[in-house]
Amino acid sequence: MTHSLTQFVTVENSMGIVHASEGRLAPASSALLSEIAIVCRLARATLGDRSTVRWEAFEADYDRVRECIARVVPGFEDFKTKARRPGGFYLPNPVKERRFPTASGRAEFTVNPLCPLRLAPDQLLLQTFRSHDQFNTTVYGHDDRYRGIRGERRVIFMHPADMEARGIAPEQPVGITSHHKGETRVAELFLAVPYDTPRGCAAAYFPEANVLVPLGSRAAVSNTPASKSVVVTVAPARAARP
Repeated sequence: MTHSLTQFVTVENSMGIVHASEGRLAPASSALLSEIAIVCRLARATLGDRSTVRWEAFEADYDRVRECIARVVPGFEDFKTKARRPGGFYLPNPVKERRFPTASGRAEFTVNPLCPLRLAPDQLLLQTFRSHDQFNTTVYGHDDRYRGIRGERRVIFMHPADMEARGIAPEQPVGITSHHKGETRVAELFLAVPYDTPRGCAAAYFPEANVLVPLGSRAAVSNTPASKSVVVTVAPARAARP
C-alpha cells in the first residue's frame, strides 16, 4: 500500500488543549479549499436567502467563528485571544477539577437499557473512526500507526474468521453495502484488512466510509448520524453490487 499526500490547512487543534495551528507546506492547488470554506459555501448554496447568517464572513475571517463559539461554549470566553497564546489554553474539565454542575453539586449517573441490533447471518456492524494522521475530517497523511496501516485509507478492518467465511483474502478489494429500512448504499474498492476486532464487527475510516451512513439513521436525542452503528454486508469486489 503506497500513496503520498500533501495538503495545506489551518486548524484549531484540541486534545485537551486548544491552540492555533498553521500548515507549513505550500497549497497543493490554488483550488484547494479549507474546511470552513467548504462548509460555508455548502450552507449558502443549500439555504440561500432562507438563512440570515453571513456565511461569507466566516470564510473570510475565522475569528468570526471563534467569536460565535465564545458566546455559547463555556470556557471559551475571549477564544480568539486565548488560542493565540503560546501553548494555547486548557479545555474546561469540571470532572478533573471535582466540580459537577448538577443540582446536587455531585456526580450523577444514569442507567440506560441497551437495545442490541439483530443482524442477519451475513451482516456486520460497521463503525467509522479516524486514523492517527487525521484531525476530524482533515487528513494529513495515509499512515495509521494506531493500527499498522501505511499508505492507504480505503480499507475495512474485519475479523479474520469473518473474512474467511466470505471468501475474502487479506488486502483483497471488496465492496461494502449498508442496509437501513430497505435502503442500500454502496462503497466500492475497499481493501479488506484482518484485524483483532470482535466477530460480527467491522470498521473503516471516515470520511471515506461516510457514503455508507444512511441519512435516516440518527441518534434519538442528538440527531447526529449513527456512524458507529452501520449495518453492512461485505463481498469480494466482483460481487459488490446488491
